[in-house]
Amino acid sequence: MSGTPSPDVTGFFDPVTHTITYLVADPATGAAAIIDPVLDYDPASARTSTGSVDRVLAAIGQSGLRLERVLETHAHADHLSGAAVIRERTGARVGVGRSITGVQSTFAPLFEADDVVPDGSAFDDLFDDGESFPLGGLTVEVIHTPGHTPACVSYRIGDAVFVGDTLFMPDYGTARCDFPGGDAATLYRSVQRILALPEATRIFVGHDYLPSGGGRTDFAWETTVAAEKADNIHVGAGRSEAEFVAMRQARDATLKAPQLILPALQVNIRAGHMPPPDASGAVFLRLPVDRL
Repeated sequence: MSGTPSPDVTGFFDPVTHTITYLVADPATGAAAIIDPVLDYDPASARTSTGSVDRVLAAIGQSGLRLERVLETHAHADHLSGAAVIRERTGARVGVGRSITGVQSTFAPLFEADDVVPDGSAFDDLFDDGESFPLGGLTVEVIHTPGHTPACVSYRIGDAVFVGDTLFMPDYGTARCDFPGGDAATLYRSVQRILALPEATRIFVGHDYLPSGGGRTDFAWETTVAAEKADNIHVGAGRSEAEFVAMRQARDATLKAPQLILPALQVNIRAGHMPPPDASGAVFLRLPVDRL
């Protein structure tokens, strides 16, 4: 992609949730953003820790970068967001797609989260489809890519695009579409927007899982538009929308809920903040029984 700016990208893989947190930097100015940070959480003890956040912030300090933003691709159901910890430590603004308001409206009542106002105000920035903003000398373009959830966005920065759960590595396919507001046909159309980008565009996925039945033995999270178009097992080689929808719906019907979906969603609709403490100062996460 001659003439297209190329950000420096470092991926931090969390083996517990199979999440990749990205540190994206403009090499010319040192301006940086963190995409999809992880707050470590042990469901057995309900203890949190910040090892994943610490590693990313340490890398920023060692590289002399200037952190400006935390960018969420969506309200994750498989890990708790480290955005609030990073904002508290650094002052970086936290942004997400504007459709997060619909996700808040859906899930705040499930958790009786009366403190959550479904207007996105828990976040500093709400992004519209096609919106752009600077990261040093680079430009971040927001692409609304719903389907996995109604609020998913991808961030295109120079020759790189960060797709969250819209696409995975070619040998793993695409994300599930059976969460509230998810839709397989919508995801297919979102994927086509990504695949319409120049073929040399670097794609950075939000998770990686090793495919069953052998194949590669190392986790990976960088691919290209060309590789996805040719080899993605769910959407590659010209697979039709109808074929994709039938496959995705059949596959989703077999999937269990993510292990951390209940703690994750009630934290992530709050932009990574825990629920407010009770009168004694204790903080509680809710586990609504037989309601998910």
